[in-house]
Amino acid sequence: MAQYLILIYESEAAYATATPDVYGEIMADHEKFQAGLEALGVKMLGGEALQATATATSIREGGVTDGPFVETKEALGGYYLIEAPDLDAALAAAKTCPARFGGVEVRPIMTFE
Repeated sequence: MAQYLILIYESEAAYATATPDVYGEIMADHEKFQAGLEALGVKMLGGEALQATATATSIREGGVTDGPFVETKEALGGYYLIEAPDLDAALAAAKTCPARFGGVEVRPIMTFE
């Protein structure tokens, strides 16, 4: 089994104006996603939501700056680390990952042997 990272990119502006009901729906969607992974032959190893990009600190060439390195419409807002038999299974799982205000990216974890 290989490990994959499902990166969730969404609009921070959409979250800034979301109502508590919308937040509740999104949380329920994530709970449903997590509960459905086993049926896809995928195991969740971990995952976290990230604070807004305004809380980020970037370090480039030894210099420290507030905020992210680049500005985008969609920012990395969270991730799931999964274990799947192959890329097809990881993609099937990622297709069910909630990203109401954006999308997801699947990246294999590099192994060094």
